[in-house]
Amino acid sequence: MRSYRTLFRIPEFTPFLLSFAAHAAAQTIGGLALGTLVFRATGSPFLSAVSMYGPQLAQLLGAAFLLSGADRLPPRAILSGMSLAFATATAVLALPALPVRALFAVVLLQGLAASLGGGVRGGLLNEILPKDGYVLGRSVHNMLWGLTQVAGFATGGALLTLLTPRTCLLLAAALYVASALVTRLGLTARPPRSAGRPSVSATWRTNAVLWSSRPRRLTYLGLWIPNGLVVGGESLYVSYSPSAAGTLYACGALGMFAGDMAVGRLVPPALRPRLATPLRLLLAVPYLLFVLRPGAATAAVAVTAASVGFAASLVLQERLMTLTPDDLAGQALGLHFVGMSTLQGVSAALAGAVAQLTSPAAAMTLMAAGSVTVTLTLAARGATAPSPTAPCSGSPDRRPRTACTTPTAPDSGPSAPSP
Repeated sequence: MRSYRTLFRIPEFTPFLLSFAAHAAAQTIGGLALGTLVFRATGSPFLSAVSMYGPQLAQLLGAAFLLSGADRLPPRAILSGMSLAFATATAVLALPALPVRALFAVVLLQGLAASLGGGVRGGLLNEILPKDGYVLGRSVHNMLWGLTQVAGFATGGALLTLLTPRTCLLLAAALYVASALVTRLGLTARPPRSAGRPSVSATWRTNAVLWSSRPRRLTYLGLWIPNGLVVGGESLYVSYSPSAAGTLYACGALGMFAGDMAVGRLVPPALRPRLATPLRLLLAVPYLLFVLRPGAATAAVAVTAASVGFAASLVLQERLMTLTPDDLAGQALGLHFVGMSTLQGVSAALAGAVAQLTSPAAAMTLMAAGSVTVTLTLAARGATAPSPTAPCSGSPDRRPRTACTTPTAPDSGPSAPSP
């Protein structure tokens, strides 16, 4: 599948995207309104930031306890139910008398639920699309997410000049309800991909199975660490150049958009596996220029070029799906999304600490150098790994698959013997 026209002929793809867009818009507008509300109430930049990004850290707990539900629950029901739960929680956040402590408890619960939603949505997309359409469909999904973030933050900022944060939270709750309706009316009811009841033990057991295979382990590390280190460097745009930070973020979004479109639409499928390592190197190498403390124009060019490399995630996600049986696809993708969010948050904290001791430019350079080092190490480990011999099959509830591998095309990155 090579064309967007063919992709949008798939009946459920459009409502899937519309549902995701409404959910993402609600998340963006609601997060900005919540951060503003907390800052006005407390005057604390730290608490404001935690209110906006705290759910990402809570997703790590969800990955440990809830991820088995990504494959063991009916996807349409869980996605529409989650959107309604988010709508209710967001409406609660808008209550005038809600104490700040209770507000953070609601935010924590939202983060736990979000850890399940990424895996359910990713697994459903894998079911809706044919195997040869996953990368193209995922590229459209990523581009929509980027555009929704830009539009959501711009719209949210404009609304906050006209309305109160609590009113904006209620608008976000309405968008969550719209997402639930589109999911319920536009998508087909499907049975769970995997048998058994979701449980903490099932989550740990399947996570152990996913991590036990060296090919998948290398793929997860390739998805998480190079990306996370570069995002840590991105978190320093404001301190590097306060007047140009908005331009740098916009250039980064432009580069991501171009990379996703090129890899998803223009690169032949036979060539894609060989791009994993080059794209991850492209993601980091331009940031090495920051050791020279470039001006705004040069920095913008470097950021745009580097952000094309985020398309490496498309290649590695395709590899992850090749290495994972269909009945575990949701949890495999959920583990990737949670690991990626966690590494990005940790890397942002690390970059900030390094910048505090040195300078933003030095910290950005060091994070990029670390990303390059990890990419080259993973490429070397993948090149020396033995070739896979047997495809994955079965479920961890039926038999262990600790040596499960799937043949993949030769690749310069972390292929293997591969969030």
